Amino acid sequence: MTTAERPAPDPQEPPVPDARERAAAERLFGPRLGLAERYVTHLASSGIVRGLIGPREVPRLWSRHVLNCAVVEELVPEGARVVDVGSGAGLPGLCLALARPDLSMTLVEPLERRVQWLEEVVADLGLANVRIVRARAEQARDEVGEVDVVTARAVSALTGLLDITLPLLRGRGELLALKGRTAADEVVKARKKLHRYAARSTEVVTAGTELLEEPTTVVRVRL
Repeated sequence: MTTAERPAPDPQEPPVPDARERAAAERLFGPRLGLAERYVTHLASSGIVRGLIGPREVPRLWSRHVLNCAVVEELVPEGARVVDVGSGAGLPGLCLALARPDLSMTLVEPLERRVQWLEEVVADLGLANVRIVRARAEQARDEVGEVDVVTARAVSALTGLLDITLPLLRGRGELLALKGRTAADEVVKARKKLHRYAARSTEVVTAGTELLEEPTTVVRVRL
């Protein structure tokens, strides 16, 4: 059986957050918690069926995905113009937009099926602070306009990520790259390229230390 012939995975019930996850979600999303719950329902149902999220990830949608992304809001300035590169299932873009209605969020995603899903979810949640651009990041500079912050998660290693994200900043602003345990090593490997882009500072920081059992690791590059 070819990949095209394989049946789509079945939709699943959204996971119920445990007490700690619930407390973190209430703190992060406040009056928009209901919208965040609907977003998780989309991830567990149509997100699974249409291949944006793997079925095995459903039990961890709150901890590993939604909350892991949403805590990055503490690193984003008030009223910032944010571009999320390779947004996929809206991670971290939609999580940040839900947690921070003051942000102007642009989701950049090249694949049509993912863009269609994002458009459906944004419409259902009524997120007026989100727009979606179908393009590769390196082609989106003119369309996204002025940018204060670029975010990215699970797009590529830092060395390659710099080439597709930093040009969007037009020489001013910051990149917040959500990373794992390899973050420090990736920074070391990217030193020459960081120098080429005249980065003012590069640091590995954590977000959500007070809220999550496993805080989110972020590489923060300032131009």
